Amino acid sequence: MITALGHFPTHTTAGMSGRGKARKPAGGKKHTKSARAGLVMPVGRVHRYLKLGRYARRTSTAASVYLSAVIEYLVAEVNELSGNAAKANKRLVRVALSLFIILISSFFKIKTITPRHIMLGVRNDAELNELLKNVHISHGGVLPCIHPSLLKRKSYSDSLMATSHSGAGGAVINPLPVTNATAASSASARVLTSASTAAGTASSGIASSS
Repeated sequence: MITALGHFPTHTTAGMSGRGKARKPAGGKKHTKSARAGLVMPVGRVHRYLKLGRYARRTSTAASVYLSAVIEYLVAEVNELSGNAAKANKRLVRVALSLFIILISSFFKIKTITPRHIMLGVRNDAELNELLKNVHISHGGVLPCIHPSLLKRKSYSDSLMATSHSGAGGAVINPLPVTNATAASSASARVLTSASTAAGTASSGIASSS
């Protein structure tokens, strides 16, 4: 029995297939999933989080690539809008959010994008504002807005100057506002003028007949 067992090989050769997977030859370049997909967002990390979240029984690699591409597009849009806001406000500060912010900031020659710039970029865009309507950006503040009722009303002198300058061909425009009392007084003056004219005509006719 011992002699019979000695004829069997105790190890597997390189050409024979064992129970484990065959090792790949060393020395080849390793390409990440993000590099193969042409993305900057980490596809492997997104895939791991999708599996940890247990959103479905199975998670394919294509789902993680698609989600990474969507996140990368949204981040690029937010950073572009916030970069425009920072350029408009002429704020030059440091960037410490992500690689996209660094790239876009170098394109716009901006050193820093603050949460205020991100808030202005998001709230001034209709689609991003609808997407992030329930999101509060910390230290972002609010949009500059003054209610019309709080604005200073025009004084009488301002309205007088505006109406005087609005006349065409140098015509004089009455700056006084026409009210019901003014209209009634002008109407009564016209009635009195017509009555006095009629009375004068009648008296002259009587004098001529006599």
